[in-house]
Amino acid sequence: QVQLVESGGGLVQAGGSLRLSCAASGRTFSSYTMGWFRQAPGKEREFVAAISWNGGRLYYTDSVKGRFTISRDNAKNTVYLLMNSLKPEDTAVYYCAAQSGSTWYTVLNKYDYWGQGTQVTVSS
Repeated sequence: QVQLVESGGGLVQAGGSLRLSCAASGRTFSSYTMGWFRQAPGKEREFVAAISWNGGRLYYTDSVKGRFTISRDNAKNTVYLLMNSLKPEDTAVYYCAAQSGSTWYTVLNKYDYWGQGTQVTVSS
């Protein structure tokens, strides 16, 4: 069992930056693929970024490439999402997720554990 707790969300102006953190419980964190997803009002939850267990593979949705960076610190059981050059369309609740697999990084229903989410609001 893995419990995930996100933090770092907030209100920021367009062009600004935020760093989200996701703290995980459990001794097997280092073996999990970790992902970030987001859900805007009235829209489906969508993939944002993912990182393999050792950080060797990174995946991003096209709309955030070059602006967002996912990273992890297995010693701290934490995964991060650094978000730069934020745009109003990045406004959403951001969720951290974990899966024991290592193939379907971008697929929402392949993730086994989810956090409660943290709100990110970007004003224009």
